[in-house]
Amino acid sequence: MEQTLVLIGPTASGKSSLAVAYAQLRISRGQPAEVINADSMLVYRGMDIGTAKPSEAERAGIPHHLIDIADVTETASVAEFQQLARAAIDDCHARGVLPIVVGGSALYTRAIVDEFDFPGTDPGVRARWEAELTRVGPEALHRILAERAPDTAAGILPGNGRRIVRALEVIELTGGFTPKLPEWTYALPGVVQVGLELERDELDRRIAARVEEMWAAGLVAEVRRLIPLGLRDGLTAARALGYRQVLQFLDGELTEAEAKEATVVGTRRFARKQLGWYRRDHRIAWLPALAEDLVESVDRLMSGMDTSSSG
Repeated sequence: MEQTLVLIGPTASGKSSLAVAYAQLRISRGQPAEVINADSMLVYRGMDIGTAKPSEAERAGIPHHLIDIADVTETASVAEFQQLARAAIDDCHARGVLPIVVGGSALYTRAIVDEFDFPGTDPGVRARWEAELTRVGPEALHRILAERAPDTAAGILPGNGRRIVRALEVIELTGGFTPKLPEWTYALPGVVQVGLELERDELDRRIAARVEEMWAAGLVAEVRRLIPLGLRDGLTAARALGYRQVLQFLDGELTEAEAKEATVVGTRRFARKQLGWYRRDHRIAWLPALAEDLVESVDRLMSGMDTSSSG
């Protein structure tokens, strides 16, 4: 039976290294495996340090799909990402390769593995609302959304221009917008979801350490390089954690120390939010991220030998 392994967990929990280690174990047994990126920020060329994108050395020769496929000016769409990821997974299955999906947000991983349909889109309508966003700003556009669909507006932050534009587009095309998540029904064969657990204090420590490492590795210089390539114009890329804060620093809105701290705080908040979403999925088998036998535990789950930790 075809299988699809999905590795999820908070930022800095070790998902990427686990994916490579497990792929290497499979390959040592003559069972090829490849990694499918499900983090919307790893798709951007040049956004390496702030996304903790695995380097060529860290990938250890394991093919990684959906990394470095977009310019920073392009807007990441969940619907488009779903199509690209599923095509990569289908290609792996067709070649007898195990796809290992390494997750970013719960929305993206669910869109990939579950029955998850998106309302249609119209480039003309989208462009018109994006132009209006540029003209009046997200808060004013949010007020328009609140007049047309109060319930929808209540669930979207006034500063989230991308989601406001998408909601207005869908309302114009369909007459309504209900951002309702689907039932827990897999759209792919043989899905095994594994979540990595960390104690909150350890997770917070790792996030702070990762941000320090990003700064030391040259995140500010990376952002400076990306600005001439259109980073500020990207509706998605410019809002990425770390990049948004560095832009604020370069614009004089924050000191460098404040930008660094804001990145730590924002990342911790994002990690907790994502864990809250993942905890609702009863199909995920949770494993301690620091366990010495982590790779073997994943292998047992893939073999169907150990189901005691699922839930």
